[in-house]
Amino acid sequence: MEHEIGHSIRNALQTLSIGKLDFSVEHPSDISHGDYATNAALIAAKQGGKNPHEVAKELAAYLSGHLPKGVAGVEVAGPGFINFRLSSAFFTERISAILEEDRQWGKGTSLSGKKVMLEYTDQNPFKEFHIGHLMSNAIGESIARLVEYAGAEVRRANYQGDVGIHVAKAIWGMMHLVEGERDASAWGRAYPLGATAFEDDPKAKEEITALNKAIYERSDENVNKLYDEGRAVSLEHFEEIYRKLGTKFDFYFFESDVAPIGAEIVRSNLGTVFEQSDGAIVFKGENYDPALHTRVFLNSHGLPTYEAKELGLAKKKEESWAFDLSLSITGNEIREYFKVLQKAIGLVLPELAGKILHIPHGMLRIPGGKMSSRKGSVITGESLLTELENAVLEKMAGRDLASGEREDIAQAVAVSAIKFAILKQSAGKDIIFEKEQALSFEGDSGPYLQYAHVRACSVLTKAHEAQVAPDTKGAKPEPGPLEKLLYRFPEVTKRAVAEYDPHYVTTYLTELAGAFNSYYANGKIVDMSEEMPYKVALVKAFEITMRNGLHLLGIRAPERM
Repeated sequence: MEHEIGHSIRNALQTLSIGKLDFSVEHPSDISHGDYATNAALIAAKQGGKNPHEVAKELAAYLSGHLPKGVAGVEVAGPGFINFRLSSAFFTERISAILEEDRQWGKGTSLSGKKVMLEYTDQNPFKEFHIGHLMSNAIGESIARLVEYAGAEVRRANYQGDVGIHVAKAIWGMMHLVEGERDASAWGRAYPLGATAFEDDPKAKEEITALNKAIYERSDENVNKLYDEGRAVSLEHFEEIYRKLGTKFDFYFFESDVAPIGAEIVRSNLGTVFEQSDGAIVFKGENYDPALHTRVFLNSHGLPTYEAKELGLAKKKEESWAFDLSLSITGNEIREYFKVLQKAIGLVLPELAGKILHIPHGMLRIPGGKMSSRKGSVITGESLLTELENAVLEKMAGRDLASGEREDIAQAVAVSAIKFAILKQSAGKDIIFEKEQALSFEGDSGPYLQYAHVRACSVLTKAHEAQVAPDTKGAKPEPGPLEKLLYRFPEVTKRAVAEYDPHYVTTYLTELAGAFNSYYANGKIVDMSEEMPYKVALVKAFEITMRNGLHLLGIRAPERM
């Protein structure tokens, strides 16, 4: 509809000899002001030195006789805005379409035929899965689902650092831990022990540096045994967390695999793209763009750095699956680094130039400051999930639910609390996680959306028991706020895909849930009246939209809570 209204405005501008303009067609912030509004008259008046209200009246008069199907009328508002009101029949048709499309409702075609790989989470073995990794996972999984909704074929990838100085620090730490078995928790404690020693103890630093070389070379049998054990324990533990979060990866890429590939790419381009500098091999980005800088790709020991490994990763990805686009979801802190990397990739792997995109996100913080895995001040992902699950179980005390169902719902609500808290912000912003707010059933939270869905399911169950099927024939002549929001869902998903930003979905679903809760509170729905089939149809349309929207956020839509 937005496109059709825009087309009508352009025809009007041409017919009235106003000319081409860069105008907008948007939803008014206040739903009572209409369903769409345009600033075309304001732009035209400014361009022609005329009175905007008079231009708006002229445009509105023409548009009144040339409205697209589904638009009931236009009116001039304020200093020169033109508002459009959609017809009752339009909203009724949209409700019918939602019921018919069901799980297809909201899907688009903007990425049809495209193959998109998304890389996210990127948790390193030998370190604990801390709360920060939940951020990358939540954003990456949601964007993956949005891209799928736009028609793309999607593959999910996880790039994990199983070699490097952090591994050497963890193994050194494990060698110096004396208590307990060597489980995932012990490996989590080993890393900050080694990291602290590396910073504070010159002898330990020398030992860890030697360990790092031995790990790369696989030259020490005892080190190899510890390494293999720690890597397996970490990866198995991460899979348990991924299952809880609803993520299943198609590809696992490891630094140990891509490091030699990247090193070979660097060496084969020495003297053209890369050059020697103080015993290392570097890429001087500023030679290509003053906004870029120099990065080391092979250090003075001849070992590949993160940068070289990224070159190997890019090549490995392409060999694994011929993508049209590869999205990497990582923290803001490597934004500038990634710009240099993209330039280097374009030079040494020209077939990938423009195909690799970086989507940065902010930090996830807790009240009191930033977390550090090096210092050991870490809230692990699973400990936060467990804490939230226990809090939900307390809230559910006394509910008539089977034991297994109770735990399953608690897990779904806990995950929704975390994911919504992350996704409701624009992806690049830092987030402070407040537990009470995240678990609130009163609004602006994952549990709030889930509870609205549960309410809708309860109504639909009662309607089914009363043998009342959804039917739009008894629609009331004046659509309410719920109808005026439901039809917008495809617009929201389209924008979220275009900007790779799920927060448009969270904002929309929160407003939609509020409209439904008001509708739910304002009168009985299953009331055996003539309007009841339409009321049930409206609730079903809401249930479908909320369920599909929650899916895009990676949040489960329970039917009972």
